[in-house]
Amino acid sequence: MSTATASKKIDSIAIGGFDGMHIGHQRLFSYLGEHGAIVVIESGFANLTPHQERERFSRYPLFYYPLEQIRHLEGAAFVQRICEDFPQLRRIVVGYDFHFGKNRGSSCHDLADFFHGEVVVVEPVCHHGDSVHSHKIRAKIQLGDISGANAFLGHNYTIYGAVVAGQGLGRRALVPTINLHVSNFLLPKEGVYATLTRIDDEEHYHPSVSFIGHRVSTDGSFAVESHLLDGEIEVRECAAISFLGWIRPNRKFETLEALRSAIVEDIDTARRICAQMLL
Repeated sequence: MSTATASKKIDSIAIGGFDGMHIGHQRLFSYLGEHGAIVVIESGFANLTPHQERERFSRYPLFYYPLEQIRHLEGAAFVQRICEDFPQLRRIVVGYDFHFGKNRGSSCHDLADFFHGEVVVVEPVCHHGDSVHSHKIRAKIQLGDISGANAFLGHNYTIYGAVVAGQGLGRRALVPTINLHVSNFLLPKEGVYATLTRIDDEEHYHPSVSFIGHRVSTDGSFAVESHLLDGEIEVRECAAISFLGWIRPNRKFETLEALRSAIVEDIDTARRICAQMLL
């Protein structure tokens, strides 16, 4: 949504990068009232909820400020710009580590000097004593710690991709899979995961087992692929994979029969995890 179309009813905003829209971000949003909005400072490096993917995780409208267009503004000028874009603004909500203005020269504590309304500074949000940050979620995903990442996110980590042709071996000799080309999203550690997969524009997610990594037992190519546990479904354009839990690392099998046996075990494990998570 363009700031040029900002509703004159908006009287409170939360400002930040908001990659992940995790439980810490949601705490900020809880201070927005009926006419609140979210201002995203878009650095271009978001890979948990890139671009408009953030909009899946809030009922509030989102307004995007590309960093390259505002990084030259001093702190006072940035706040002035915000107030011009939201003429009814009465409250600004930020995290305790929020910095803004040229060279990040102003902190959350400087907001009160530039803004004459209410400033709400939200203290760290912790899960089991550990403060929640996007960089920690990225680290967990890269380690394959899906349950830890999901706990910090407050939702299942999900990637979206375009359907592409696979090597064809799965359908012929193993199990049929949906193959995706994924861009912009951070991919988890190479391995096998219990997942939920959504096809095209369906609302329903199908229990699934998904593989991310190089096909070291066959052609060595990199793949993101998902096998639906409740049967093969025609996919036209795209799919989403939502991660529930880690099953095993990627490894090489000497024969197709050995790979097939491992896949059968993976499917059984994925069924158990999906059943537990969907209770």
